[in-house]
Parts: sequence; structure tokens; C-alpha cells
Amino acid sequence: MSAPTADTATDRPLVTLDVGQVRGVWRGASAAFLGIPFAEAPVGPLRFEAPVPIAPWEGVRDASAYGPTPQRKQLAEITLIPEPSIPGESTLNVNVFTPAPGRPETALPVLVWIHGGGFTAGSPASPWYDGRSFNRDGVVTVSLSYRLGFDGFGAIEGAPSNRGVRDWLLGLEWVQCNIAAFGGDPGRVTIAGQSAGGGAVLTLLGMPAAQHLFRSAWSLSGAVGDVRPDRAKRFSETLAELAGVAPTRDGFASLPETRVLELQDDAANPDKLDPMAGMQSMLTDGLPWGPMIDGDLITEPTLDSIRSGIGGDKPLVLSAADDEFTMATDGAKGKLRFIPPSILLRRMIPDRAVRRAYLAANGPQRRKGTAAVLGRFATDTLFRAPLARVADARGSRPTWVSRFSWASPKFGWAVHCIDVPFWFDCLDAEKVDVLAGDDPPQALADALHGAAVAFVREGAPGWRPWSESAGATRMFGGAASAPDVLPDGYASVRPLAG
Repeated sequence: MSAPTADTATDRPLVTLDVGQVRGVWRGASAAFLGIPFAEAPVGPLRFEAPVPIAPWEGVRDASAYGPTPQRKQLAEITLIPEPSIPGESTLNVNVFTPAPGRPETALPVLVWIHGGGFTAGSPASPWYDGRSFNRDGVVTVSLSYRLGFDGFGAIEGAPSNRGVRDWLLGLEWVQCNIAAFGGDPGRVTIAGQSAGGGAVLTLLGMPAAQHLFRSAWSLSGAVGDVRPDRAKRFSETLAELAGVAPTRDGFASLPETRVLELQDDAANPDKLDPMAGMQSMLTDGLPWGPMIDGDLITEPTLDSIRSGIGGDKPLVLSAADDEFTMATDGAKGKLRFIPPSILLRRMIPDRAVRRAYLAANGPQRRKGTAAVLGRFATDTLFRAPLARVADARGSRPTWVSRFSWASPKFGWAVHCIDVPFWFDCLDAEKVDVLAGDDPPQALADALHGAAVAFVREGAPGWRPWSESAGATRMFGGAASAPDVLPDGYASVRPLAG
């Protein structure tokens, strides 16, 4: 952990926290405070421990640059969101963006963002997660880091479970204790995240231990973890066997982080020669690493917890893109064009009645070819059908649902992550053009970001809620002739959602 540094530059904002002072940087009308540690570095004896709150420091800590990130290995060489990996040991930190540093009387609403990356990758230091636009609209914004992959979520004998989840909790506790110093209101905190981050939001929504930490939640393309204990144990034992160590805390502690990163994918996906087997496993059982139903922090599946009413007092928005995974299946269009979708889906939807109902409900997608059907099925299984289940499970509790349907001119689909730069209103940020083209519609960003701001500030995004009219879905980027709100925007996933 870098030592605090003295700074006499009076034109840089200074904030006093419960453990010391930090000095950020002005960026026009708002300020950024980057890389503020909320926990001690999770290395050495603390590697597989629950996070330990950061110790107080003397002097002023410089907060002008992003801190080290837990990400050491990206999901692919080319990622849809630019999420830099920053070396260093003090990886549990927050970044705060605020228009009112040092003014607790301002009491602005707060947004806390949890990044995605399949619970194995991703970084809070992405330029897409910069809170500048939310600051412009009177919202203090925080991005949060957490341990990833095996170090964050692996089942280890003798170590606390769900270490990454415990990182979220401690980070949110830090927000409760310190956000007023940045002009934020700890009583008006909204948590939000995309993909695995959206899944984190749903996990927290269903956790009794997290209820005091936020007021409302927005899950974008939420991929829920809910890893079964037996499955998590099996992956850990396989990793230990591949590494040649005992499946214990001491055994895993003997492995350098780089070796764990080499092996964690192999441990979770042993049948790499059969890509369909890997896809079926993910679609059937979910992501291999992530929040585990441990009987301690997470006592039951998230959907069951939400159905029982936990988090029911908190306004919730659920959103997804129309074709999150179709980009991945496009590469197989040539091989799949002669295979009827009904045959291809037999392995993944064994129940004939369900399969036929799903294909009947997705006639327009069938006309686009088998690859398009497979991509939509993967999207529906991982994101859109679970979204509908959660919305239904909430019953009359305040819940809004939306779809992002604007197709990327680069890929031809409303793909995974396409909604993020619109939600943050950062269309001019680095690498947005790689996903959204050279001229993404600012009016769409105004609409989606405006809904996000309204939700964070007022607890309602501005359209008819699903909880009052089941199926009601706000369309972002749909056909110009289509209504803004559909009476049943997720009708095509009903055969899978039940």
C-alpha cells in the first residue's frame, strides 16, 4: 500500500474521512477522488480472509490516480468495455466522483456502481464508469472494486466464504460512513451494476445483511451467481488437483496468484474440446465462479429470497439488451445455417412442449437464422428469462423493467454491454465507437441516462411499473413506430421463464 503523500496545492479538493484525509482533482465543475482504499491489501495472511477495514493514516493521501485493481486477466484479448488492469497490492478501493466535495450539507443522492466481468474479470477504473455525467445531474457516484475469480469466490476449507461478497459489503459500509464528506446522502444510495455487476446487485437485494446499505437498485443484464456449495467445492478440488496441492487454505496459499489464474478456467471447464458442452453447462448451471449459497451470508437462492419479500421495500429496475450473446454465435452462421433450430435446441431444451412454445414465441428471430436463434436463446437463458422471473417474484413491490433494442452498427445486434455508455451518458469515452459506431444517438443516451438519474434521485425511472401492470416494459432504442412502453415486452421469454 502506497504511503499517504503531503500536497500543498490549494486548488485541489481536500476531504476528511473517518480514517484520514484525501486530496482529489477538479475536472471542471466536479471532482474525482480515485483509488481510496476501504480495506487492507488482501495479500499474505489476508489473502483468503474477509476484508479488513483500512487502518487510519497520517497526513494527506493523494487520490488523483486509479488504485490497483483485482483484475489480473481479462476475459478476452478484446473486451467490449475498456477496463484496465492496474498492478499493485492494495486492490480493494473506491473511486468517488462528486460535484460537492467537503460539503456534507448538500446531501446529494448517491450511485454506487459494481462492475461486471463474469466474477473473474473487470475493473472499476474504466473510463465508461466515470461519474462525470451523473455529477452534472446532481448525483455523487462511486465505483467499487472486489476480489475476483477463485480468490474472491472459491470454496476453501478454513477460509471465510464469499470473500468477494464481503468486499461489496465493506465497500458499501465505507460509503455509509464517508459519503457525506463528498456531499452525498448515505440515506439515498442506489446500487447498480451490469452483467456480473447486475448479478451482484440482485444478490445484495436478496441478502438480509445488506438491507441497511442502500435504498434502491438497478440491475443491468444481471447474471446471478447462486453457485451451489457442492459445485463450488468440486471446482476448488479440481483446481487443487491440477495444481498438485491439498484443497485447503494452506495448499491454495502456496500457489502464486498467476498460477491460480492459469488454472481456474480449466478447473471450471474441463471439457474444452466440446464447446457445446461448455455452453450447455453455463446455460444450465450458471457461471462457475460467483456468490455461493453458503448458508451464512447467502442462505437461499436469490430468486427465493426475493420472492419471500427480502428487499421488497427497495425500488428496483431490471434491464437487458435484446441480443446479449448473438454476436458470439454469429461466427458460426455458416455451420449452423443447415441445422433447424428445433434440432439444435433439443440438447438445451429437452422438454418438447417448452421447446416448441419457445420457438413459436420467437418467430421473428427464427427468420434471421439458426445462429440468431441460438444467440437469443443464450441471451434469454442467462439474462432475459431470469429478469422476468425476478420481476414476477417481486409481485406488487415497486419494480420497473426495460429493454435496450438499439442494434450496434458494428455488430448488427443489441449486444452485451451496448447499453452501458448510454446509461452513463459517455458516448465520447474511449472505445465507445468500437461497440456503438462513430455516431451513436445522443437522444437515446439522454433518455436512458435521464431515466437512471430520475431513479437515483426520486426512486422511479419514469414509466409504468411492471409491479402495477405485469409485463409493462420500457423500450429504449426500438423501432420509431413502436410504443415506448410495451404491455408485455418479455412475452417471447415466457416459455423459459415459467
